[in-house]
Amino acid sequence: MTEITRVPLQPLTKGSLVRLWLGVLAVILLALGGARAARIMHFSEVRVTAIKEGTGPSPTMQDVVMINYVGHLVSGKVFDQAQHTPMPVAGVVPGFSQGLMKMKAGGKYRLEIPASLAYGAEAKRDPRSGDLVIPANSDLVFEVELIGSMPAQQFQQLMMMEQARQAQAQKNAGGAGAAVPPPGAMPGQ
Repeated sequence: MTEITRVPLQPLTKGSLVRLWLGVLAVILLALGGARAARIMHFSEVRVTAIKEGTGPSPTMQDVVMINYVGHLVSGKVFDQAQHTPMPVAGVVPGFSQGLMKMKAGGKYRLEIPASLAYGAEAKRDPRSGDLVIPANSDLVFEVELIGSMPAQQFQQLMMMEQARQAQAQKNAGGAGAAVPPPGAMPGQ
């Protein structure tokens, strides 16, 4: 009771073999194009693209900038972000310094840094957890809002004045356990 069903093969029409090979070639080309598009491109130089052009002055290497930023790998993985952060232009990786000096205060920018001007062959780990944050030879991308800048010397003076003010406030708060005179009364009465 076993029966084999035969399906007759249709003869190839003229030119169908050529179309078949063209189809195979098209699939191969699409696959290669997709693989090339998926490959991560590496930056060769620092690129700064204005998202919103600033109108203020550009910082110099001797300045401290106040910025908002988000840093991520080319893959999109965020590795760092901060708001209202003071940062010395000379105290960051060379590519970040170069990019900052091309920006104007009040603007928002996309900053692309090649690995050679970032951390190079050195991988960066989270000091608390030990997790890998930035793999070796990683290009970096930042969204940076340059709030403003000032000379480093002026920034240091402001910080010293703020520390003195805080010390004075703590000294004044140190006597908080003492009796506070009622309003209108002279101290010591």
